[in-house]
Amino acid sequence: MAEERLRFIEEEIGRLKEENLFINIRTIESAVDGWMVVDGMRVLNFCTNNYLGLANHPRLREAAQAAIARWGVGPAAVRSIAGTTGLHVELERRLAAFKGVEDALYVQSGFNANQAAIPPLVGREDVIFSDRLNHASIIDGCRLAGAKVVVYEHCDPADAEAKIREHLPNFRRGLLITDGVFSMDGDIAPLDGLYEVAARHGVLTMVDDAHGEGVLGRGGRGIVDHFGLHGRFDVEIGTLSKAFGVVGGVIAGKKLIVDFIRQKARPFLFSSATTPADTGACLAAVDLLEESEALVRRLWENTAYLRAETQNLGFDTGKSQTPILPIMLGDVGLAKQFSRRLFEEGVFAMSIGFPTVPRGLARVRVMNTAAHTRADLDFGLEVFARVGRELGVI
Repeated sequence: MAEERLRFIEEEIGRLKEENLFINIRTIESAVDGWMVVDGMRVLNFCTNNYLGLANHPRLREAAQAAIARWGVGPAAVRSIAGTTGLHVELERRLAAFKGVEDALYVQSGFNANQAAIPPLVGREDVIFSDRLNHASIIDGCRLAGAKVVVYEHCDPADAEAKIREHLPNFRRGLLITDGVFSMDGDIAPLDGLYEVAARHGVLTMVDDAHGEGVLGRGGRGIVDHFGLHGRFDVEIGTLSKAFGVVGGVIAGKKLIVDFIRQKARPFLFSSATTPADTGACLAAVDLLEESEALVRRLWENTAYLRAETQNLGFDTGKSQTPILPIMLGDVGLAKQFSRRLFEEGVFAMSIGFPTVPRGLARVRVMNTAAHTRADLDFGLEVFARVGRELGVI
């Protein structure tokens, strides 16, 4: 029994366990790849965001080692004082060129990128129009900004416009924010329609392309490229920890805006710079994406095959349009049991429940990658079929 002042923690943990919402964290014991060792078992990895299989790519490993040899292991300073290296500057230049924007800022993570970008653009006199299913990092960035947050219905430009008409006249300025690819459902924001709405009303625009970079667009250039909106969206947020296989976030767009964020962004000003190893590896990832579209094509070939075969088995895959494939199960207890049985049969795919997704919409989220062979996918499908029948899902 906990001492009295900590009783509330004990009670809350008990509630989480009773409602099947307590998170049991598995331990990875090998490099991230198509197959991994997890909690002592070799399992097919359908769980990580390593879309292009770059997290264990030999060229990225070599680039990280070379960066350490030249620059050491850490910057020991924030970027704005003594932590900006030539590697950071080169990566920002290359990312801007890759994405077709004027400038880019490299920060510690995609989560930090949203916290860095939103508060400088809007404050207490302003209003943010945010998709109902936007990521937690966007929600937290909005809270830090202190602006009024008005939620519009998911992927609904008409509702966004209605909310803008109603609320914008009461505020100094507005900012519309959407995820590009929604991480739990795998659907794509109607960026063209949202841009038209924002442009009509003079509202700033921002898209979080965390699950679109390296996936959508020409050679993985992202959702803005996918919709042909270069130079129109004001801010693009990205991450280098998913398709790029490393770590870090990027804030990209008009040079005027990125320069302003460099002056104001608290994660940039008050948290140490990313390491040379990470930065060097990210540069190698950009090299690979610029050299060839083969990995992106393989990812989409795997995606089409896995989705079609999963649906043929009778699973509900929701409204996914991307490599994010939710196996919709509804009940969180069933989702946890399904995930546990998959693992016992050699497939690593975690269950997702509230508060990450709404109550009653629990699922097992499947993430296929370019690192998977057709034989890997077939093995996974056999296990899903076996477990699905065993638990009465199909």
